[in-house]
Amino acid sequence: MELSTQDEEDLQLFEEGLWRTETRFDSRWMDDVLAPDFFEFGRSGRVYGRQDTLETEAQPIDAELPLADLRVRLLDSNIAQVTYVSAVTYDGVQELANRSSIWSRTENGWRLRFHQGTAIPG
Repeated sequence: MELSTQDEEDLQLFEEGLWRTETRFDSRWMDDVLAPDFFEFGRSGRVYGRQDTLETEAQPIDAELPLADLRVRLLDSNIAQVTYVSAVTYDGVQELANRSSIWSRTENGWRLRFHQGTAIPG
């Protein structure tokens, strides 16, 4: 079982889109990307549901792109895991986090089901 190059490219574009202001705060784009049962464990430890994510107010995002150490692996024929390290600057301080996302392939394309961010100390 392998992912196509196109699948890998699509998943990277979706992940990076979550870090771009113009797509992250585009309600139509996000509604298409997030699965109905999406939830997230934030790097803060807080749990966010789909609606919480859709209702987040627009704000600048200062993330380094392309995402570092991005890897995609197939867990099942229609389930992929994407992992990477995010480098995001908040109030002048760069914070790193290990990230993991679970994506499902549907008849309408890839949909994000779950995401977790774990802060990297120091």
